[in-house]
Amino acid sequence: MRSSGYPWAVATTPSSHAVSQYAATTGNLTARIALHAYGTNPQDWFSWLDERLPLAGDVLEVGAGTGKLWTHVEHRNRGLRLTLTDFSPVMCDQLRTIPGAHVQRCDAADLPFPAASFDTAIANHMLYHLDNPAVALRELARVLRPGGQVAVAVNGRDHLDELDAIGPAIGRPDLVSAGTRNDFTAETGPTYLARYFTDVAVERYRCDLDIPTADPILAYLDSSADEPLTAQQRAAARELVQARINVHGLFHVRKHTVLITASR
Repeated sequence: MRSSGYPWAVATTPSSHAVSQYAATTGNLTARIALHAYGTNPQDWFSWLDERLPLAGDVLEVGAGTGKLWTHVEHRNRGLRLTLTDFSPVMCDQLRTIPGAHVQRCDAADLPFPAASFDTAIANHMLYHLDNPAVALRELARVLRPGGQVAVAVNGRDHLDELDAIGPAIGRPDLVSAGTRNDFTAETGPTYLARYFTDVAVERYRCDLDIPTADPILAYLDSSADEPLTAQQRAAARELVQARINVHGLFHVRKHTVLITASR
């Protein structure tokens, strides 16, 4: 339940929030991905992942969103057979633009594939959107072949704290991301995976954000809001962000992202 006393404060679950954010548009996800162009690591997230994903044979990505991963990670020349899923019709439409990919609209907690169908399963920044991530992990274990591997990307509890602080400061506590997610984090994820997989390993992607102007941050806030910011709230957010940029030359945001891999 979100904080009461505000017209936008409504009861929500992680999955219902995901539906409101992603079922009818790709714009919210696109705006959030765009913010990470300001990363401090010279190696971007996707090329970092490309070196670490255990890609082999039949590959499944659940909650694949816009398919951004596969516009950066080569799959056709590696002999991979790629299956992409998402619950959102508009996301699936976008996924169908990925060359050579089979696209299936479905729930990650109820995969329409036979047991032992895949060699690799990927959940890239999506398990925290589910009401029960353990059920989805059990499904991933079911559809993986013996010896297959799973790769899960997730954020820590302190991820983007500086952005989360803006919402309450402008009278919009609903913009704090932790309020619309479950307890699957970088801290708890390894224990979750250990229920269904072996050889669990964790590696952190070392990167923060240095954002030189207010506009990308306002776009990020817009993408996170179920109800639009008022003109007053938008002005307050811009003033807060610009004040920090005026002092430091940029708006610094800490990231905390890990890749968890494990074996079936």
